[in-house]
Amino acid sequence: MYGSTRNSRRVFILQLTAAGGSAFALGAQAQTAKLDEKDAQASALGYAADTTKVDAKKYPKHTKDQKCSGCQLYSGKAADASGPCSIFPGKHVAANGWCSAWVKKAG
Repeated sequence: MYGSTRNSRRVFILQLTAAGGSAFALGAQAQTAKLDEKDAQASALGYAADTTKVDAKKYPKHTKDQKCSGCQLYSGKAADASGPCSIFPGKHVAANGWCSAWVKKAG
């Protein structure tokens, strides 16, 4: 009888661990929502999902070749349409986007 109780505990712990991992994975998916240009922080930094639509009068130092994918703060892959940015935790920015925090990637 003692052996079956120990096995039941192991099964329970394994099920609990699996459920926790699933919840973590679902939480990670929820955190990858695309950044909305109307988000307060995005708006304050002049974020545009399309670098060609940045207000040139408001951001005169911006050039159309500056894109999130070429920014040091962007950590997405080069081929991805969007990816994480350290300025906007839990959100994905458009690879072709831009904000005033843009810093050219080293190298």
